Amino acid sequence: DKERTAAVRLILAKIKDRDIELRTQAAPADDDAMVTEVLQKMIKQRRDSISQYEAAGRQELADREHAEIAVIQEFLPAQLSEAELDQMITAAIAESGAESMKDMGKVMAVLKPQVQGRADIGTVSQAVKQRLG
Repeated sequence: DKERTAAVRLILAKIKDRDIELRTQAAPADDDAMVTEVLQKMIKQRRDSISQYEAAGRQELADREHAEIAVIQEFLPAQLSEAELDQMITAAIAESGAESMKDMGKVMAVLKPQVQGRADIGTVSQAVKQRLG
């Protein structure tokens, strides 16, 4: 499967690039967190590309990006279900004492470490906005 092999090679190259970049910094990075961050960034880039390709009428390129996202997601932790995410949001709102949109930052500060790599932060943010708004 040439497409899958190419996607895996791209993942490995991006991880190696990030590892080299982090070696030049003083603080060592957690390997799992770094890999998750790289994979999430790759998915975000592909989603941006998909929207641009679809706007330009280049569906074949958008389909290729969708295929790459599917391969990349195989290497990420299992994603949270809507019910699990809803429970986490409820708990975070209670823990932070949030009452309005002004408190969204507090809720996100509680949630972000819990959902990192297991849910799209943009989706989490939207759900929190709906709950607080």
